[in-house]
Amino acid sequence: MKNLKAWLTPIFAGLLAGLAVLLWLKPAPDPVLTKHSYAEVISRTAPAVVNIYTTQLPEITAPSRNGDYLEQMLQEPSRERILGSLGSGVIVSTAGYILTSYHVISEAEEILVALPDGRETQATIVGTDPDTDLALLHIELSDLHALNLKHNDNIQVGDVVLAIGNPMGLGQTVSMGIASATGRSHVGITTFENFIQTDAAINRGNSGGALIDTYGNLIGINTAILSHSGGWEGIGFSTPASTAYQVMTDLIEYGRVIRGWLGVTVENLTPITASSLGLTELTGGLVRHVELGSPAHQGDLRPGDVLLGINDKKINDGFEAMNIITSTNPGSHLTLQVLRQGHIHTLRVTIGLRPPAKDEQKQRP
Repeated sequence: MKNLKAWLTPIFAGLLAGLAVLLWLKPAPDPVLTKHSYAEVISRTAPAVVNIYTTQLPEITAPSRNGDYLEQMLQEPSRERILGSLGSGVIVSTAGYILTSYHVISEAEEILVALPDGRETQATIVGTDPDTDLALLHIELSDLHALNLKHNDNIQVGDVVLAIGNPMGLGQTVSMGIASATGRSHVGITTFENFIQTDAAINRGNSGGALIDTYGNLIGINTAILSHSGGWEGIGFSTPASTAYQVMTDLIEYGRVIRGWLGVTVENLTPITASSLGLTELTGGLVRHVELGSPAHQGDLRPGDVLLGINDKKINDGFEAMNIITSTNPGSHLTLQVLRQGHIHTLRVTIGLRPPAKDEQKQRP
């Protein structure tokens, strides 16, 4: 037994030494094989992002050769097709629904949608919502790739995001950045603002395109940039998927977006106004205007009132007040806490249906 052990010992030692040499000689991992890439995510999502081209047909009346006014008025107008704008859109349903930015298709006579697979088709407008700069289009094509419009807001500051669109008419392009901020308002782009801010490059033509996370979820519709030069300066804004989902479902079901309405204009307090009212904090909203006969007027809300709270929730500014009002279902009741001539009053108001914006439900071929 001792002889067998003595005989096997050097054999095992040799095997271990050989294994050590093999491990030492093993080449380092190929950096190409270990690189971090979003190619798989893009391959799944990019087919749902389309290019949008619009045309306008302005009416131009040719002047009369003899200067006769009546003859000039009776002449047929000449129409010349011109390119209006270009942008991007996101297919959000295999039934052919496409979300894009309202400003991309506003004033368009014709809308052409170009798919990444090479197909092109005319689109019709289902409805528009200028207050959020969103529009819903429809195309009649089969075998469409669609992105699921997640109606949640799990995006956090610092998350990696990818923007897909058609910048400068170059064709589909992907840029990467992070979510720089969420819930961004007071930007002055739309009436109702709750933007995702990102440093992913967004240029002219990206409007209406997709903002996705690294799992391929559609988290926003790219809307605008903040720039002093007109070029990309690292500040872009995307409308969250939750907002886009609400707009889309309302446009499909009602042809317009359903929002609450009081018939009141609420502005932010200035330091001078707050001081004159005896307020030590710049919180609340100043009621600047109350429409005659509106729910606000019927609820005894008056110009000059300071809206301090809604349903016992403290109001920070006029933007927050208007967002709460418009997100409340028509027919519901709100309890307002207002400051009037140094005294706190509690008012109960019934929310009405917000009248449609000027350009809502404007259908075009």
